[in-house]
This record gives sequence, structure tokens and C-alpha cells, in this order.
Amino acid sequence: MSDAPKVLIIDDETAILDTLRILLRREGFAVHTAAGGQLGIDMLAEVRPDLVLSDVRMPGAGGLEVLAAAREHDPSLPIILMTAQASLQTAMRAVNEGAFYYLQKPFSNDELLAICRRATETRQLQRENYALKSEISRRNRSQSGRPIGRSRSLIDVLRLAETAAPSDSTILISGESGTGKEVVAGFIHALSERVGGPFISINCGALPESLLESELFGHVKGSFTGAVRDKEGLLAAARGGTFFLDEVGEMSPATQVKLLRAIQVREVIPVGATEAVAVDVRIIAATNRDLDEEIRRGHFRSDLFYRLNVIPLHLPPLRERREDIPLLAEHFLQRFAAVRGCTPPRLTPETLTALQEYDWPGNVRELENAIERAMVLSDGGDIGPAALPARITTRAALPLVSDRLPPNPPLEIIERAYIQWVLQTESGNKSRTAEVLGIDPSTLYRKLVRYGLQD
Repeated sequence: MSDAPKVLIIDDETAILDTLRILLRREGFAVHTAAGGQLGIDMLAEVRPDLVLSDVRMPGAGGLEVLAAAREHDPSLPIILMTAQASLQTAMRAVNEGAFYYLQKPFSNDELLAICRRATETRQLQRENYALKSEISRRNRSQSGRPIGRSRSLIDVLRLAETAAPSDSTILISGESGTGKEVVAGFIHALSERVGGPFISINCGALPESLLESELFGHVKGSFTGAVRDKEGLLAAARGGTFFLDEVGEMSPATQVKLLRAIQVREVIPVGATEAVAVDVRIIAATNRDLDEEIRRGHFRSDLFYRLNVIPLHLPPLRERREDIPLLAEHFLQRFAAVRGCTPPRLTPETLTALQEYDWPGNVRELENAIERAMVLSDGGDIGPAALPARITTRAALPLVSDRLPPNPPLEIIERAYIQWVLQTESGNKSRTAEVLGIDPSTLYRKLVRYGLQD
């Protein structure tokens, strides 16, 4: 052990405490003493010993009571019991209840030191074994739940995620819709110390403000119409685990204030309640918005942003990591084939070319949907380009600015390119795209369908 092993000696005789303190300190132990069983029990949490050496017969709490309390405090903690009045029955009970050794007084110093060394060495081996098993388990989880891809931009993100996962630090994942933000959040949870706890998520943009607040923080009976019983909030329900806030940029200012308080003080007040509820949870948030811009517009609180943005991760869009498209397509083929109980079909070279040349405004989610559609239409044979959605195989419109701009481009090319550019700038948000274009959302929808831009 790098530091001196800590031993807690418990006895009601001062002379024995002094003798054992001198002996064990001389042999390199960090010694703490307690005059009596109850005091020793009270010191367990404070001292956090590596070994407990306790007399059996003491007024009040005896050695067996110390043994029970120590085992409850730390099941792997070695306990050596000492007694001058040994009996076979007491010795058997002590061993059955988890004592490391039962030592009869009087004993030699060499005998005691040998037993203490063996106990601390055993504890150190148990710790190293546990650490090794934990690391093996962590690596296995890392491989099994690792997001698919080998591009440099994705590998850099995943390395940072792996480094941050064991901590409890708040993480903010940014990226366009469909890039796999929830997949990365689940990957972080699987590598964290909270893997034994729940992974609960909520989409902040999918619920109205009043319902979102109730879902996050809970409510008490009668707090609003329809609240017929108390309900625990999702933040409290995720205790011991990870809570994923998807599309946190869609949250209203009022709810942002309450979330900020929950992160700061680690407690929430359910709707209609007066008493706070403690929450023990790791927060991972995600957004497809530029929160810096939202702060400048006054739509997002800067103090909440700084609380969430402790460790930022940015997922690149699929068009910036085209080398991952064949791997993702094969992964989806394997998964859908397993569900259908069939052999995975093969993508023809022409199909792979079409997939890699398409810009994927819907990112990985759009690719997944396209592969599922292609499998349904392929009828078990090789998947050709005809099985893909038309928007993927149709030649994309030329950009507005290019080294080879065609003379007098048709108005439709210019309009389609401009709509696509605004849509990408607004991270796929159609409401804001319509607002920027100065048209109704219904008009935008018709144009998206017309130009093959609608998922």
C-alpha cells in the first residue's frame, strides 16, 4: 500500500491500548485507538481503517457488536478479535459472522504482527482484484456500447467522453439533430461509476412548459387540475444514475431557473410542494442550437449554460465523416436482419456510392431510416440504389457559390439551395427556418416536399 495501513484498536484496558499502539506504530501502521466498543463503532466512519483489532469482552458493546458494525460499514474490512476467555462457541460464531482471525490472549508480538500483516495484505489484494475487475468491465462496456465510426473527428469526441465518464461532471453535447447525442450520453453512462443506476432521458422540446416542469421536478396531489396523486419527478427517479436532458435549448426561461437551482444545490421542489427533495444524479444535456447565439438573443440563461457546459462535446454531422457511412450502414443492416431473423443483405457498390455522396441533413437517424426502408423494399436480395429514397439518389442541386457556377441557373436551383442552406444553419429547425425565410411553416413544408428536402 502506498500509505501506511490504518488500524483501529478497540479495548477497554488502557495498558493494552498503549502497548499495541507502540508495537504497531513501530512496524509502520497508522494507529488509532478507542477505549471501549461503542467509541470504536463511532470511529469507524471517521477513521476508515484498513484493519480493526478488537477485544471481545468489553462493557456495553463487545467485540461481536464491533464485528457486526464494522461488517456493515465495510464488508471487506478484516476484523481480528482478541480475548482472554476463549470458548469454541464464541470463536465459531465470530468466524461465521466474518471475523478474519480469533486471537487468544496472551499472544506473542510476532504472532500478532504476522496476523496483522496477512490481514492488510489480503485487503490490498482484494482492492487490486476489484480494481482490475472494474477496469475489465469498463473496457468491455466501452467496446459493447461504443458509437459506430472510425473517423478522426468522432474518435476525438469518444476519447474525451471516455476520459470524462468516470467523473460526476456535467456534460453538454452539441450537434445537429440525428447525430447520435443520446447514444453518446448512454455510452458515457455505461462507462461511469453510476452504471448500476438508471439512465433516464427527457426531450425538453416535446412537452409544454407546465408538463415539462411536472415531469422534471414532480408534483403533489392537488397542485393543479388533474394532479390526483403525488408524482415523483424524473430527476429524483434517476437517483444514483444519469439524467439526460435532450434539446435543453428548447426549455422556457422559467424552467431554466428551476433547473439551474437543481444543479446548484442538488435538490428540487415538486410543483405545489414546500419541502425540497434531494437529488443524487449526474446531468448530461444536449442541444442542436447554438447556445452562445441563444444567450445573445436572450433566449437562454448564461448562468445555466456555464453550469451545463463544464465538459463540452461536439458531435460532427455525418457529411463531415463520410468514411463512417459504410460502417453505420452495415451496422443497421445487421441489426434489422437480426430483428427479422434473416441474413443481412449486401449493398451494391452503386448503393454505397449514393450513400456516401449524399449530404444527410438528418444525419445518422436519416441513414438508419433509409437502410430500414431499403431492407423492406429489397425483398431479401442485394440492395440497389432503387431501394433508397429518391432524395438520396437524385443529383443534389448545385450550391449558390461555386467555382463552376452554371450560367443563368434556374430560379428553382437558387431557391432550393437557399432553403437547404438556411435549414442547415438553423440545425434542421423548421419553425426557425420558416421565420428566417419570411414564409409560413405550411409554405415551407410544401417547398421541402417539392425539392426532396423533407424526411
